[in-house]
Amino acid sequence: MENDQGILVDLYVPRKCAATNRLITSKDHASVQISVADVDADGKALSTSTTFALSGQVRAMGESDDSLNRLATKAGLLRNVWSYQK
Repeated sequence: MENDQGILVDLYVPRKCAATNRLITSKDHASVQISVADVDADGKALSTSTTFALSGQVRAMGESDDSLNRLATKAGLLRNVWSYQK
């Protein structure tokens, strides 16, 4: 929620899982948020980053590594790592 000046005034802002689009509740203590730093052509870290939030359910199923590879490939951070299998 925002006030009249446009400043965010909520005490808690829920996150969504990047892999499943499910809401990460405040009681999900197994969830993680991973920030991957953006780098320039020389390999030096820039001040920007790409953030992925994964729920505890994804981590409990053992799918977090595959989900992170899929999301990073979709974001353009990885190439030729994740491929879809039927």
